[in-house]
Amino acid sequence: MFSNKDLKELILPLFMEQLLVMLVGVADTFVVSYAGEAAVSGVSLVNAFNTIFIYLFTALASGGAVVISQYIGRKEHDMAGGASSQLLMVSGVFSLVMGAAVLFGNESLMRLMFGRVEAQVMEACVTYLRISAYSYPAIAVYNAGAAMYRSLGKTSTTMYLSIVSNVINVVGNLIGVFVLKAGVAGVAYPSLIARAVSAAVITVLCFSAKNPVRYRVRDIFRWDRGLLGKILKIAVPNGMESGVFQLVKVALSSVAALFGTYQIAANGVAQSIWSMAALVGVTMGPVFITVIGQCMGAGDREAAELYFRKLTKISVVCAALWNGLILAVTPILMRFYALDEEVKRLVILLVLIHNVFNAVAHPFSDPLGKGLRAAGDISFSTGVSLFTTLGVRLVFSLLLGIGLHMGVVGIALAMCLDWTVRGIIFWRRFRTGRWKEFRVI
Repeated sequence: MFSNKDLKELILPLFMEQLLVMLVGVADTFVVSYAGEAAVSGVSLVNAFNTIFIYLFTALASGGAVVISQYIGRKEHDMAGGASSQLLMVSGVFSLVMGAAVLFGNESLMRLMFGRVEAQVMEACVTYLRISAYSYPAIAVYNAGAAMYRSLGKTSTTMYLSIVSNVINVVGNLIGVFVLKAGVAGVAYPSLIARAVSAAVITVLCFSAKNPVRYRVRDIFRWDRGLLGKILKIAVPNGMESGVFQLVKVALSSVAALFGTYQIAANGVAQSIWSMAALVGVTMGPVFITVIGQCMGAGDREAAELYFRKLTKISVVCAALWNGLILAVTPILMRFYALDEEVKRLVILLVLIHNVFNAVAHPFSDPLGKGLRAAGDISFSTGVSLFTTLGVRLVFSLLLGIGLHMGVVGIALAMCLDWTVRGIIFWRRFRTGRWKEFRVI
């Protein structure tokens, strides 16, 4: 069903899109730093809060992508269009509700979460969150459209749209900070405009009659319990998993704050490098959903098994090469940081630990897990993910980090142990063939 050329055309644009997002994130941080320390602090705190909602919108879009991909695999393009339209509808409604709730209680939420910060930082938080909340519907609508296009294998479209969006964002930030001197608002409004443009363009494209699957107005403005049930059956467990993961991540950030200034600094720098190193896993997840979803939708379980193995091999090889490259560049990168030598050495150690396991364990724990979900094996994969997040990552972070006085190294090792345990369980699940027994549509 997918030639090597098809897979290449699916994977490379997704990788370039994610790489661009990462690089623009670095550029954004650089520009925001010129708006003052209060602005930087406010933006970083609110971005951590916004991540919760972005994960929820992504979980919803992923549920839709599985259903759409399976209908495409069965050549039932009308049903795929209906599922895409219903995904747009429920994404829009959910994001409007979330955005309204945040707008109504934005200052109270910020004081509840970050009440001890300085007054200037709190003011920056409130301003940035208020403007960010207006963009929630745009994020959700874009994700819905991108889910449809990726399910069709048209990842180059979302890549080009990402380029346009990020150019708007960066140029807008430069104007807002350096020309208009608008501070936090000068950073927030360009993001809002860029997200709105992306949402508008992808939605127009999704109505195009040139696509075998497209939005239909009659399906957007109705409540199809059958299709929504199929989407939410996958989206709700994904959302639960993402929410628990984010809460554990916040809890571990609080734990890391106990280990002293140099460890906090090293952990912060290492995490920024980890984000870049994780690009292969982020890229391959949607690829598994599209390919395995279409195979299972077509009822071709033998092809699904073949592509499970092939995509896993691609993930491992690409992750090894990419993580090796990032690890090789890290000591050079450290020369440009104004950090103590002790901090730099710790950063390199943390990146070494992360990148080794990100290459050999993460492809089995994350992209493979998304493939199992795309096949319909939802309850098992979600249950395993929740167990390893809480029972392995959180417990061993406390045991190694605090109990054995290993600090942030202990937290990094616990994260890698989480990936390893989860990856072993998912690979055994794949080998048993139990995932072939499930049906999504």
